[in-house]
Amino acid sequence: MGELRGALEAAPQGAIGLVPTMGALHEGHLALVAAARANSRVVVLSIFVNPLQFGPGEDYDGYPRAEHRDLELANQTGVDVVFHPGMSEIYHSDLSDMVTVSAGPLGTVLEGASRPGHFDGVLTVVAKLFNLVRPDGAWFGQKDAQQLALVKRMVTDLRFPVDIHACPTVRAPDGLAISSRNALLSSEQRGRAAVLHRALLAGCAALDRGSEAGEAGDVMAGIVASEPGVELDYARVVDPVTFGAPQHGGPALLVGAVRIGATRLIDNLQWPALEPGDV
Repeated sequence: MGELRGALEAAPQGAIGLVPTMGALHEGHLALVAAARANSRVVVLSIFVNPLQFGPGEDYDGYPRAEHRDLELANQTGVDVVFHPGMSEIYHSDLSDMVTVSAGPLGTVLEGASRPGHFDGVLTVVAKLFNLVRPDGAWFGQKDAQQLALVKRMVTDLRFPVDIHACPTVRAPDGLAISSRNALLSSEQRGRAAVLHRALLAGCAALDRGSEAGEAGDVMAGIVASEPGVELDYARVVDPVTFGAPQHGGPALLVGAVRIGATRLIDNLQWPALEPGDV
């Protein structure tokens, strides 16, 4: 950790912006860096594939890693400090016998129900990064909406002096949300993956027509079911803060998760659609 502190001390003095990542950088990460760059004197990019947020049988070992390319992109985009810690720098004890952050009830629904313990792992490593880097602000993508909501809740409840900033989801031309896991898809699977975005759009259209949340969820599920080779995990319309049932007539978040082969993808859309810059 002395190396991290030394790098921060050598960087220009001023507000520190943190972009936490697990590497395999893509356009979405670079958009976060650009937003942090525009609002911070010093930009820190962390790269750490966090084992604590992967459950049994999940893709920790197969998660995309591209260290050299990541460092090149960080340099090209003007990142001031790359924090790429080894395992022992983050976790000093056995992962099964350590103090962790609990995500609470919000961490047990949707993604939390499909991946028990996932959000405890996410919040634990984010808390560690906040303590180590001591940023003034941190930037996260809207694609991981439930994660974003939980990080905001942790900052509020545990009194972290960090401003949390959300950036819009970056998408491919066919609407697929950019994700490191997209690299794991075959060309055929990649073509099928856009069905998740189409389903979310169809759900929004159903809400526009006056459908109830459950009906819009059924519309999304039907769209996904029509695509061969794509298995639906969930398709729901939820409150964007609580992730429970949305208030009648109020804003909503349409969320979905699918599995294509061994790869699991998530996405969401806000309803009514936000104007640019209103994440």
